[in-house]
Amino acid sequence: MNYFLSPRCSLKWLEVPAVYHIPKDELYELDEPAFAVLERAASAGGCEVDESDRAFLDYALNEGILTTVGTRMKRPTLRKSPRPSLRYLELQITRRCNLRCGHCYIGPPENRELPLNKIMRVLREFEEAQGLRLLITGGEPLLHRDFRQMNDALPDYAFRKILLTNGTLLGRRTLRSLHVDEIQMSVDGLEIGHDALRGKGAYRKTMNALDEVRDSGIDVSVSTMVHSANLNDFEEMERLFREKGVREWTVDVPCGAGNLVHHPSLQVSPEVAGRYLRYGFGEGLHGGGEGFACGLHLASVMADGKVARCAFHSESSVGDIAEGLETCWSRISPLALRELKCDCAVRELCRGGCRYRAKLLGDARGKDLYRCAAFAVPEQK
Repeated sequence: MNYFLSPRCSLKWLEVPAVYHIPKDELYELDEPAFAVLERAASAGGCEVDESDRAFLDYALNEGILTTVGTRMKRPTLRKSPRPSLRYLELQITRRCNLRCGHCYIGPPENRELPLNKIMRVLREFEEAQGLRLLITGGEPLLHRDFRQMNDALPDYAFRKILLTNGTLLGRRTLRSLHVDEIQMSVDGLEIGHDALRGKGAYRKTMNALDEVRDSGIDVSVSTMVHSANLNDFEEMERLFREKGVREWTVDVPCGAGNLVHHPSLQVSPEVAGRYLRYGFGEGLHGGGEGFACGLHLASVMADGKVARCAFHSESSVGDIAEGLETCWSRISPLALRELKCDCAVRELCRGGCRYRAKLLGDARGKDLYRCAAFAVPEQK
């Protein structure tokens, strides 16, 4: 019997050979013999598997990596990734937005967006770099004038596509047309807390959209920002999100930039906010690496075409997408934990917190006091 690589999986040549299960968002590192088997299974004719590899075969079938049903799908080019590998990419396609959120680090919405031809280049080059997860963001990405054309192209690419949206424009018709694996929605409190940040009526629209996404079968995740108007909401939010089948809940503190500068009443001190950073569940947006700070495998492309370490660092770009994604990626130096002024026992777990937030607190190599408070690390005098 011939076995085939599942159409839901893609081989990736990262620091080590691997296979990525896109719907499950699961990366399996492989030894060379297992990788060679899956390489043959990825061909149009599939391959036979020797009975001596029965344990591997049973595991691969059980995990949905192998199937007995052939497929004619086109497989992406397999080649070694850059090092460190570029696994996660934030793609900011527009700075247009229908809301005026009090915490937005971007500031007031702008009529600026990444042209479709550059978006298509990013998709192609991210796949060539063996990328795993693409976060499509904004602004509000659904407002991009060519969103439909971009969305129609997404099935051609073998990485996980995640749409980050405020949810207020996500009607049933739009939802049915989406070619994404996950929709992440911003929910910043219960009704009063959320609307204090995003405007009256936003909460009900977002929660209605969340229910529609869940019922559609698309994975739904939630991101929440800690602010002064939602501090009493977290216990109920956790219960609500688990009840609604939310896959992942990430909690963070907005950086003191953009619109937040003009809304100081929304800001919360590290001592207070740190307690709420202990909420959330799931794996988070992107992984790191032992001995390195946040962002080891992450880059961002801005709506003006600039490439940066992450969206917060857009003012410190490393180049333009016109130069090529991998060229820009090669200019981003990994930040080792030993370079930080962090020496506590949880440094490897915390990974130094947010470097942009540390910079706003006065020292780009210093401590992110919000993460220190989350881990109950005493402040040194």
